[in-house]
Formats: sequence, C-alpha cells, structure tokens
Amino acid sequence: MHPQPLVPEPPGDPVGPSGVAARPGPGEDPLDDSGAARPDPAADGGERPEPASWPALPEPVRDRIAELSAAAVAKLPTTDVPRQLRPVAKFAPAKRAKLGGAALLTALGESSQFRTAVIEWLREHRTDALDPNATDSVAAAAAAVLLGESGAAGRVRLVAKNAEENALRAERDAALARTQRLEAELAQVRAELTEAKQAAENVRGEREGEVEKLLKRLRDQGVQLRRAKDAAEAVSADAERGSAAHADEIAALTAQLDRERRRVAQERTRAERAAADAEIARQSAREARQADEVRLALLIDTIDGAVTGLRRELALGARGARPADMVRGATSGIGQGGKIADVSTLDRYLALPNVHLIVDGYNVTKTGYPELALADQRDRLIHQLSALAARTAAEVTVVFDGAGVLSVPASVPRGVRVLFSDRGVLADDVIRNLVAAEPAGRPMVVATSDRAVADSVRGGGAHPTPSAVLVSRLSRV
Repeated sequence: MHPQPLVPEPPGDPVGPSGVAARPGPGEDPLDDSGAARPDPAADGGERPEPASWPALPEPVRDRIAELSAAAVAKLPTTDVPRQLRPVAKFAPAKRAKLGGAALLTALGESSQFRTAVIEWLREHRTDALDPNATDSVAAAAAAVLLGESGAAGRVRLVAKNAEENALRAERDAALARTQRLEAELAQVRAELTEAKQAAENVRGEREGEVEKLLKRLRDQGVQLRRAKDAAEAVSADAERGSAAHADEIAALTAQLDRERRRVAQERTRAERAAADAEIARQSAREARQADEVRLALLIDTIDGAVTGLRRELALGARGARPADMVRGATSGIGQGGKIADVSTLDRYLALPNVHLIVDGYNVTKTGYPELALADQRDRLIHQLSALAARTAAEVTVVFDGAGVLSVPASVPRGVRVLFSDRGVLADDVIRNLVAAEPAGRPMVVATSDRAVADSVRGGGAHPTPSAVLVSRLSRV
C-alpha cells in the first residue's frame, strides 16, 4: 500500500526571547497569520501539538472550509473582507465556493482579521459548523482547523487516511471487476475454440468420406479399364488371325478404350483435387486452433498481470510457505546469523529468493554522506535503495529514528518500505522487532555498524553487514 499522506509541518514556530515557544496571551488570537494554531507547549516536557497547514489540507477538508467561508463572506461587513475577496463575495452562492475556493483559503491563511470574522459569523449563524467533535470526520477536521485546535493535524490525517482507503478500495473493486470480465472473455474464447475444433473435425470427416468415394470409383474404373484392355487384346488377336470382318469393332473398342482412359484421367484429377482440398481444410483448422491458442495465452497473461497488480497494491506476498519449508532434520546450508564482510558476499545474499534487507537508516547515511542535512540523507538513501530493490527483487525496509523529524515524506519510491520509530521508541528496537517478526528460515540481511544491534539480530537468524559494505554496494547501483 502507498504510505499515508501526512499534513506538512509549517516552517517554524514563534519563539520567545528565551528560545521557548510563546503561548498566546489573554485575548490573543489562537491562530497565527499562516492559519495554523499557535503552538502551546505541553506541561510535561514542553512538547508542542502539531499544527495544521492550510496548503496541505486534504481536498474534502479544503472544500468544507471553502463552503463555510463562501457562505460567510457575502454576509460580512466590507471592512472585514480583504480587497481580493470582494469580487468573490458578489458571486452567485452556487459558484462562490467552487470558483473562489482557492482565494478564500489563501485569505483565511494570510488574514487573521478575516479568519476571526468568518469564525464569529459561523458561531452566530452556523453553530454546528464549528463542532470539532462532529460525527462527520471531514466536518470535525474543518472545524478543528478553523478554531486552531491542537488536535487539528490528527483529524486532518484521519480524513486523508479515509480518503486514501476509499481510493484503494475503489481500485481494488475495479481490479476485481476487470478480472471477472477477463474471466468471462476467457470462457467465451474457450467455447469458441471448442466450436472451431468441432467444425474442423466435421469438415475433415466429410473430406475423408469424399476422398474414399472417389478412390472407390477409381478402383472400379481400373477394373473396367482392364476388362476393356483384355477385350481389345482379344480383338487384336482375332484380327491377326485375319478376321477382316472385325476391323470396325476393333476401331470402336479402341475409341471406347480412349474414352475410358480420358474419363479415368479426369476421375484421377478430381480425386487429387479433393485430396488437396482436404489438406487445405486440415491446414486451415490447424491455423485457426493456433490463433485461438495465442488469444487464450494473451488473455491468461492479462489476468495474471491484473492479479499481480492487485497483489502489489494490497501489499500481499508473492507466495506463502511451501511443504518443503516445513521439513525437519535438514538445513539449507546457507547458515544463520553469519556476518557479511564484503560486497561480493552481500550480492550473493541479496540474490537469494525472498530475501529481506533491513537498513539502519541514519547509521548508513552518517557513514556514507554525513556532510548532508538529515532530510537530504534520507532522500538519497531511499532512492539508492529503490534502485537496488529493482535490480535484486529483494524486500527492502529502512528504519529511521523518528525523534526530531519535522517533515515526513508524503511518498517514497516503489519497492522501499520506510519506517520512523514512534516517540519514545528507538530505531534499534524497531529493527529487532522486524527480525523477530520474520518466520524461521527466511534469509534476512541487516545493514548496521551498531555492534549491539548486529549481535542481537544475529541471534534472531539475520546476517548483519557493516554500513560501509552497503554504502559501497549502493555506489555501484
């Protein structure tokens, strides 16, 4: 499945002279000029709630806010409406949110006065629109963003997650419908192929029967020819004995013999033509059968591609365990938990079927390119791992420490699973959990230079390799 889109964080928080995020004072607007909630450090440790960002809101939330602000802008005093929105306020109600939605959202994010006026109008005329605990998740998220609630970002992520799940469900249903349609076409092609084979068999039977009849007639003509020849020889013998009276009869018999020969030749020609027609019919049947087999193979490949795409979209494994994987008393000979010390050995392990490469993200990036910023380190490593996954067909998972991460990428290249450890959880523990979650016997390679991590995953059956070895291998991708 694709990674869930997250609401991007604003570029920074307002801070006081001591470097601590400033709380809004009494009577101050809880929203800053960018449209996000002002940070309010928590009492336990000074952590700030994650604010929402106007440009990164999901489409359903943007449409809801645009609809509410469009309803309010036409009723507000002109002094509370920014100059660029005054033409929008004159639009027809049905077109105001659709045509002026982008301008309304921009004004809400840039003008705290306009945003406050909209909120006050909604409190007076649309009280239900400002309920952050509404049953509808989109309405609740829009209300939380407008009011600058501390949980607005979480509600926005929930809306984005629901939208993505709905899109994936629609894609799944479309793929299933396409598969069913292809299966119906396959059944129809099979039926047509059966009919074509039956027709070819019928034609071949008819041709063979006709050829048999012609051969029988040819044999009969041969018998008659031999009889006529014997009669002619008898007449010739009589003529040689000087019987002049039979001269005319001999001439007639000779003419009859010639006619019989011509008729036999014609029958033979017709028999050869019938045999040629039968051969042509057999060849046509073979060609039709081959064409149907090609169409059938194409349909089967199409169905297989649709199923493969569906598995990839739903993140299903290529196959499950096989009976040979369950046999006791024997090992594969690969070895469990051995250290991979060079690039050539790493290539051999990555060539194993169904291998899982687990990467200690920052441990590798700080070994290979420590001069880059952390975000650039992550991007470079993820793209290199994507190219490696495409060449080796290995399953690749990279784990980064989530502490202090301000911006999580909304999407990553295909073939790489990117994980960030939760707050209070170390990336090292996530790697150990990944190794422990795999079934016994599956080949695993863990790229890390952390000796404690390497020792613990080796006990779980994984093969640790130093970060420098993986960096050398990625430089060749």
